[in-house]
Amino acid sequence: MTPAPPITIKDIARQFNCSPSTVSRALNDHYAISEDTRRSIQQYAQQAGYQRNLVSLSLLNKLSGVLGIIVPTISDSYESSVIEGLHTVLQPLGYSLTICVTGESRALEAEHVLRLLANRVEGIFLSVAQETYDSARYDHLTMVLQRQIPLVLIDRDYAGLPVSRVTADDYHGAWAVVEHLIQMGCRRIAHLRGPAGLTVSEQRFAGYVDCLTHYGLPRCDELILPTNFQIDSAIEPTRHLLDRAERPDAIFGVNDQVAIGAMRVLTERGLRIPDDVAVAGFDNAPVAAYTNPSLTTVARPGREISSEAARLFLRHKQTPDQAPVESVVLPAQLIVRESSRRIV
Repeated sequence: MTPAPPITIKDIARQFNCSPSTVSRALNDHYAISEDTRRSIQQYAQQAGYQRNLVSLSLLNKLSGVLGIIVPTISDSYESSVIEGLHTVLQPLGYSLTICVTGESRALEAEHVLRLLANRVEGIFLSVAQETYDSARYDHLTMVLQRQIPLVLIDRDYAGLPVSRVTADDYHGAWAVVEHLIQMGCRRIAHLRGPAGLTVSEQRFAGYVDCLTHYGLPRCDELILPTNFQIDSAIEPTRHLLDRAERPDAIFGVNDQVAIGAMRVLTERGLRIPDDVAVAGFDNAPVAAYTNPSLTTVARPGREISSEAARLFLRHKQTPDQAPVESVVLPAQLIVRESSRRIV
């Protein structure tokens, strides 16, 4: 006996006297189809043994099921945790993720955006490249908004865009580090700051300065030197700090890599950490717990950031005309380790 052919979307459409695209949207839980209609079509499809063809479904709805994630790097454990978190939330919902790396290049960021748009991406999660901040040119991002594709900023804010964003509280995280160093008896606290103009750099710098002011300590510009997030960028600035007639008694690096670079120089000079110079970083990279001494740092909630970013995207997809622009700031946590723990 020849088996009956599998039921199709067209068969379901004839049953409900509607178009195949209506059935497709109902099976995809599209907001444009009433809840009662969706439930009826889904129940009938299940009883009739319908098996969804994801390729056909995406073509009927003009949807790809693809989401873009654009980040400066994937070598950092924090970015990796954000990507993994987005995958964990969105993959079970039928989305696949295309990961793009900019290396802080605006040109590459724009190229990735154009390619994602050409592939009918349904949403983009973006950690803005340093060069985009520096140039203040974001016409490639405006193009995403013009096409009414959800764009969610993650990790790095960009005030010029009317889009939702999820970031960690870098300001209060930096404040907590500096406050801790002051409580450990430090009074000349140097800061190896990140690239100027980048939100994370500016927020951490502001937390550093404001905490010093709150505790009545002066801001000493000679103790504030630029770096670029990499270990090697901290070497010469740290040597410069230690060559001063009055060296710092603590160094706060903009991230853990920079702090580790500073620790290397201190060790080369025969200085004791934290007795001679205390050190703290930011990001809670996996290596921070295994340096010698272990590194005091601030943990950013990568998984929570990705969960919130996914929520904002899904809310926009369900109610695109009603979803408000949201700015979610999640708390960062100070983690005290041996590199700053002094006996006071």
